[in-house]
This record gives sequence, C-alpha cells and structure tokens, in this order.
Amino acid sequence: MTRLTQVSIITRKIIRYTFFGIIGIILLRGAFLTAYKIYRHYFPAPPPPPTVSFGKLPALPFPQKDNPTNLQFRLETPTGSLPQFPYTVKVFFMPKVFPTLLSLDETKRKALDLNFDGESSQITETVYSFKNSKVPSELKISIATGVFSISYNLAEDPSPLDKRPPVPEIAATKARSFLSRANLLAKDLSGPTVTEPVKLEGNKIIGANSLSEANFVKVNFFRKDYDNYPSVTPDPKEANVWLIVSGDPQREKEIVGAEYHYFPVDETKFATYPVKTAQEAWQELQANKAFIASLGDNQDKEITIRRIYLAYYDAGTQTDFFQPVVVFEGDRNFKAYLPAVTSQYYGE
Repeated sequence: MTRLTQVSIITRKIIRYTFFGIIGIILLRGAFLTAYKIYRHYFPAPPPPPTVSFGKLPALPFPQKDNPTNLQFRLETPTGSLPQFPYTVKVFFMPKVFPTLLSLDETKRKALDLNFDGESSQITETVYSFKNSKVPSELKISIATGVFSISYNLAEDPSPLDKRPPVPEIAATKARSFLSRANLLAKDLSGPTVTEPVKLEGNKIIGANSLSEANFVKVNFFRKDYDNYPSVTPDPKEANVWLIVSGDPQREKEIVGAEYHYFPVDETKFATYPVKTAQEAWQELQANKAFIASLGDNQDKEITIRRIYLAYYDAGTQTDFFQPVVVFEGDRNFKAYLPAVTSQYYGE
C-alpha cells in the first residue's frame, strides 16, 4: 500500500507540474508575442529592397502639349496633409506586339467578325481600311498592333439618328458583345465601364446633358486595378477603348464610332521600384513638372488639390512597361500626373 501511495503522489505531482508548465509556456508565449507586436509598432521591420530588375525605365509617354503656366496650388485633402506612400511599387512588363506573315489574314478575319465584309485597301505599310457592304461604315486597323478606329458616315446615311439612344446598361451590353465577337474584350478591360450620352452637332459628336438630348451613348472600357491601384488614361474622362452605340436595331448600324488602343500587360513579370514621397511629388507639381491631364474649369489658375494617390498610367500606345504615377485631383475636374518612381531610375 505504501508503494502504491507514493506512486500516486508522484503521479499527481507530475500532472500538476506539467499542467502549470503548459500554462506558463502559453503565458510566456503570449507575453512575447504582445511585446514583439508593440516593438514592431514603434520599430517596424524595414521593407524589402526594390528589385529594379528592369534597370532604367523609359520616360512615361505623356502626350505632347504645353502645360498652362503660373498655376497656384492649395492643398486641402480630407486629412489636411499629404498621404503616406509605400516604399516600393510594382512596374509590370508589357510584351511587344510584332506583325507576322499571318497578320494580314488574322486582321481580315477580325474585320469580318466586326461586320466589315466589303472591300479593303491598304493605307500605309501596316494600316488597312475595310468597308461594310451594307452601310457607309469604315474600319481602319493596324496589322502590326491591332489598334483600330471605326467611323460611320452619318451625312450619307443619317438613319441611326432617327432612333432613340439605348439606356446606358443596354449600350454597354451591346458594346461588350461587339468586341467579344472578335475576341477583343480583354480580361483586364474589366475596370469601370463609364457611359456618356452624346449628340451630333455639326459634323462632330459631343457630350449631351442628358439621354433625352442625346443621339447616341458612348461606352468607355477602362482597364482594371493593378495591385489595388486604379488605371488612368491621358484623357481622364475617356478610356483607350470606347465605342459609340446607336439605338438602331440593325446590327450594321449599332456602332457608329469607336477607338481601340489596347496593349496587354503581363502580370506575372514585374519588378519593384522605389517611390517618391508625397512631399517630393507635391514639390514637383508646384514646380510645373506634372502632366496636366485636365485643367478643368480652372481658368483662374488657382487649383485646390483634394486627393493625391498612386495609379497606373495606361498610355494607349505601345510601350515596354506599365508604370505607376502620382495622381493629383482638384476641384472643377482638375487632374495631373507625375511619374511615381524616383527620378534616378529613369534613363536620359
């Protein structure tokens, strides 16, 4: 009995001390993790260094135009201060599109898919024109890049003007269907779809105040966000891919205008580059170094900046890389862009 009693006592002690030991380990681990979180809050780990794998970057292809001078900027963001940008941001590779021996045949098939079944002619070495045999519509397309435009001669056939324009949702559906026929609705054209009522004035199509005043609906397909940053275009209100949709039920008369300037981005191939601070970008804006994408209704040249953020610049032209920009948004439709990557990583 004495031996069994001693064994029982020792067993209970082992269980008790093991239990206390486990509780102690749990408490120590919790205390360590809490202390580590507090330490990292005040002393965060340094970000990984930029890879800069693409070397020096080419200058961003902003359109050539004269910036207005003597602009005065006032900062009035929601926080009252400049934002904090990340240390690095991705630059994506954009594969080049090259013509092949089959490019012309592929372009002809694409033209057929877009309802252009009439005569074709060569305009330049790489640009061809295709007609529609039923209506006065013309497709001009590059066999090298796939860039194209569509124009409809409304003076010769004004019948699309007689129909009430479709509601924006129907116009967007028709535009998507039109591009999908030729497999041209790329996956990353899944950003905002912006519709705008437009009307014919003289020989130009301009914006209309409402659908009741409009002849057509313009559908803009913007590129999706990349790495949680939006895509912006040279003209902030216009995507690089847009179509003007009529209310005419005839298939050949649905699209009376279009521009398609799309170049793919390879999301699997990227490098990271250091980003300017918001303070550096603000100083460059004040020094008139930004591209003024839209002056808006600011003829007095006194601009109040409300938002500053990072985005990707979708140039609408063939370029090597999909690069980030700093965007400045202001009152009365002001918008300006600056390269976001620090200056030393741009070539001469």
